[in-house]
Amino acid sequence: MPGPNESPNPVSWDHDRDLDNSPELSDKPEQDAKLKDFDIEGQGRRGSQHHVTAIDSSSTTESIGRQIELESDNTIKYRTCSWQKTAALLFSEYICLAIMSFPWSYSILGLVPGLILTVVIAGIVLYTSLITWRFCLRHPEVRDVCDIGQYLFWDSKIAWWATAVMFLLNNTFIQGLHCVVGAEYLNTMSNGAVCTVVFSFIVAIISWIFSLPRTFSTLSKVATLSAFFTFISVVLAATFAAVEDHPAGYTPALGEPIVLVIPAKGTSFVKGMNAFLNISYTFIGQITLPSFIAEMKEPRDFWKSVTAVTIAEIIVFSVVGAVTYVYVGNQYMISPAFGSIGDDVFKKVSFSFMIPTIIFLGVLYASVSARFIFFRLFEGTRHKGNNTVVGWAAWGGILAALWLAAFIIAEVIPFFSGLLSIMSSLFDSFFGFIFWGTAYIRMRSADHGPRFFMVRGIRGWVGFIFNVFLIFVGFFFLGPGTYAAVMSVVTSYQEGTVGGVFTCASNAL
Repeated sequence: MPGPNESPNPVSWDHDRDLDNSPELSDKPEQDAKLKDFDIEGQGRRGSQHHVTAIDSSSTTESIGRQIELESDNTIKYRTCSWQKTAALLFSEYICLAIMSFPWSYSILGLVPGLILTVVIAGIVLYTSLITWRFCLRHPEVRDVCDIGQYLFWDSKIAWWATAVMFLLNNTFIQGLHCVVGAEYLNTMSNGAVCTVVFSFIVAIISWIFSLPRTFSTLSKVATLSAFFTFISVVLAATFAAVEDHPAGYTPALGEPIVLVIPAKGTSFVKGMNAFLNISYTFIGQITLPSFIAEMKEPRDFWKSVTAVTIAEIIVFSVVGAVTYVYVGNQYMISPAFGSIGDDVFKKVSFSFMIPTIIFLGVLYASVSARFIFFRLFEGTRHKGNNTVVGWAAWGGILAALWLAAFIIAEVIPFFSGLLSIMSSLFDSFFGFIFWGTAYIRMRSADHGPRFFMVRGIRGWVGFIFNVFLIFVGFFFLGPGTYAAVMSVVTSYQEGTVGGVFTCASNAL
C-alpha cells in the first residue's frame, strides 16, 4: 500500500468542540471560513508531523466529493450510506447476541459493580469512537483501521501488516463465534438431531450466501431488521425469566435465586476478569468504524449515529442484564442467558428471534474483511466497481476462505463466553484503547506541537493523562486479560464442561 499523503496545508480545525454545538457543517458552508481558524483555547496551530494532520471542512468535502465523482461511472458505488444507514449498521453490530452474556457477568461481578462498569465502558467507547471519527475526518482517504495503524505509527509498513493480521483475526473470530451460536441454536431447536460439526458448517454456508452483497448500503437494510429482532429476543428472554416460576436447573436444595450486590467472597481474578472482558467485548467495536465512515456520503454526520447507538446500548444492556440476573440468580446462570430459562417453549421462542443476528452479524464482519482484501487486490481495476466475472468470483472466493477459517475456529474453541473473552483481550486491547489513546496524542501533537499538554493548559493535561491511561488499560487487557481468558479455556477443558475439538456432542442450551 502506498504511504499516506500528508495534507499540504494543515489548518486550525478544532476537533474537541462540544458536540451539542456542532452544526452540520456540510449544510452550513458559510461557516467554513470561521471553522478553519476556530480554536477553543485561542492557541495557534502548528504544522503536522508524521502524516497526522489537521484538516479543514472544505478540504474534507472536496476529497470526499472527488471519491464520489470517481465512482459515478461505476455500476457498484460504495460511498452511499447516510448517517441513518450507518446507525442501522452500528445497531446491528452492538445490539447483538453478546447482550445475553451480561447476566452472567453481573453474577460474577455483582449487580452494582456490573452496572457501573457497563456505563463507564460505554462512555469510554463513545469517547474513543469520536476520536476515531475525528481522525477519519482528517484523512478521508482512510478505508479501514489498517490504514489508521500505519498513520499512527509513523507510516510504518510493519504497523500496517500487524494491524491487518489483528484486523482479519478479530473479524474471523467473530464469524467463528456466530458459527458456535448458530450450532447451539440448531441443536436447541432439534434436540441435537445432527452432529454439532455439521450444524456449524451449515451456519457457515448460509452466512457465506448472505455475505455476497458488496456494499454496506445494501447490508444496512438487513441490519435494521437484525437489530429489531435482537431487541425483541432479549426483551422476551428477560420477560420470560421474570414470569416463569423457576429458572432452568432449579432444585429445592439449591434454593431460590441468589442475587449479589457485590462480588462473592473468594471470586477469582480469572472469573472476574473474564466477566469484565465479556462486558467490554459487547461495547468495543471501533475496529469497523473506519470502514463504515469510508462509505458515508457525509462522514461529518457520523457522531449522530454513534451517539444514538451508545444511548440505546446503555439502556438495553443494563435493563436486560439486570432483570435476567435478578430472576435467574447465581446458581442457575448460563451464558448466553437463554439457557437459564426453565420453560423450554419460552427458551426456544426467545432464542428464535435471535436468528437474524446469528447470521447477520457474522456476515457484517465477513463483509468488512472481504472488502479489505478485495479492495487491495483490485484497486484501480474495473473489477472493483463493476459486475465482472473476475470481480464476483474473487469476492465469493475471499468470503468462502474467511468462513472456512471461521468454521475451524468455532470447532477449536466451541464455547461462548471463553471465545468472547479471548477476542476481547487479544484484539480489543488495541482496537478499543491503545490505538485511540495514541491517535489523540498524535492529533494534538500535530495541532499544538509535542508539548501540547503544556500549551493547552489544564485541558491539555487532562486530555493527555486520560489518553495515556487508555493506553495502559489496553496493555492491561492484552497482558493479564489474555492470561485470564486462556486460563478460562484451559479450565473449561479440564473440568469437562465443554465438548472436545470438532465434536459431535450437542452444545444445545
